[in-house]
Amino acid sequence: MSVGEQSFGPPGDQGSGSIPPPIQPRNRNPLALVVAAVVVAGMLYFGFHMARRAGPSRTPGMARVTEAPDFSLESLDGKSMRLSDLRGKAVLLNFWATWCVPCKIEMPWLVELQQEYGPQGLQIVGVAMDDSSKEDIAEFAKKMGVNYPVLLGKNDVADAYAVPAMPESFFIDRDGRIVDKILGLKGKADIEDSIRKALNAQPGTSPAATAATQAQK
Repeated sequence: MSVGEQSFGPPGDQGSGSIPPPIQPRNRNPLALVVAAVVVAGMLYFGFHMARRAGPSRTPGMARVTEAPDFSLESLDGKSMRLSDLRGKAVLLNFWATWCVPCKIEMPWLVELQQEYGPQGLQIVGVAMDDSSKEDIAEFAKKMGVNYPVLLGKNDVADAYAVPAMPESFFIDRDGRIVDKILGLKGKADIEDSIRKALNAQPGTSPAATAATQAQK
């Protein structure tokens, strides 16, 4: 047989060499198999349990109605504004910054929505979360035609609302409850839907609403 040729006959026909004995499978330790099965089962159970705890992936939004943390911040005109002073109105609380490009995109929409839904009881409030001076923020707001109050934000307020990025908007009903939120840039229609949700929310039994009712009696 020349070099490079390949014999296609059975192994016993190749020359006079004897047929090698078949390879015997290794003996597997039963205890090792049991341990491996237990580990795999445990991993599957843990993964399933954590998936159930985490729940399905959601777009930013409120899973349940929660009380809006109250705060007091300075506005661009130097006055102090407290969120609870707006009780009775639906509030769109918008965290933004002058350097935030998506914020600049949605800001004209907020101006239009304030004009449209203000007569129905909506009050948009902007919270500027950047290191620019009050004068720079005021100039920026004027350039953008902002027609709603702009407050000078503080980290403790952002922490109270667990703001991870901007823009983020919280939609608060007339009883001071957060009924929805939007993280990041969404369409104007999405913001409008959440505004209607806040305006049309049914009166609840939130602590603030209960206290207000008792004070009137």
